[in-house]
Amino acid sequence: MTEKTDEAMVTIHHINCGTLLVPGYPTVVCHCLLLEDEGRLALVDTGIGLLDVRNPVERLGQQLIDMAGFQFNEADTAVRRIESLGFRPEQVSDIVLTHCDPDHAGGLADFPHATVHVSEEELAHTRTGHWRYVGLQFEHAPRWRTYGPSQRDWFGLEARPVTWGYSSEILLIPLFGHTLGHCGVAVQQGSRWLLHVGDAYYLRAELTDDHHPVSAIATQRADDDTLRRSSLGELRRLFRDHSQDIDLVGYHDISELR
Repeated sequence: MTEKTDEAMVTIHHINCGTLLVPGYPTVVCHCLLLEDEGRLALVDTGIGLLDVRNPVERLGQQLIDMAGFQFNEADTAVRRIESLGFRPEQVSDIVLTHCDPDHAGGLADFPHATVHVSEEELAHTRTGHWRYVGLQFEHAPRWRTYGPSQRDWFGLEARPVTWGYSSEILLIPLFGHTLGHCGVAVQQGSRWLLHVGDAYYLRAELTDDHHPVSAIATQRADDDTLRRSSLGELRRLFRDHSQDIDLVGYHDISELR
């Protein structure tokens, strides 16, 4: 789906850049955003990359593939999605990452000249050798730009303005817990905002259901489950109190890929 708004704002394309099959749950997508602004493109997360599709076991390992349910379809990569919309991959000048898990960062190497925006905590975490990150996905030496703590307030949450020169403001919103540097990405669209929450929830049902079965998976895969639950509580507050200002969308819920 494409959201066209005021001419001074970026156009947002909602694209699926990967598929995961998790037993007992609906098909899981990798819901990325492609932001279009005067001939320039930016991605919010990158999904499963071309190198991962072509060399899955070598890149990711069979254990991770089986655990996450990775499916490998070249047509679902960000590069091919961008081409199908009539753009060139070289137009991608910026990538904003919610975090660096392999299903979010797999496409980085397909855009080697893009500036990659991420929280400083997340980049530091990737360099600790933590098991959840795949080092091969960063071997091309991404052009990182990191963002530390900020005094900016956004609906009661800390906001870190992204430096990128597009016509819409972009903010990294710390939603720590799933990883230690996990952030949502807020895109201003006129008087409203779109908040891509990454993996701060897996399914939209978590915004209203305290006992959804997916919570067990979310707990298992969180670096800090106390922080994760606090972040989810903040999203529930935004959903309850600020729906007139903010549209929420997650990364994995197929029902949100309109």
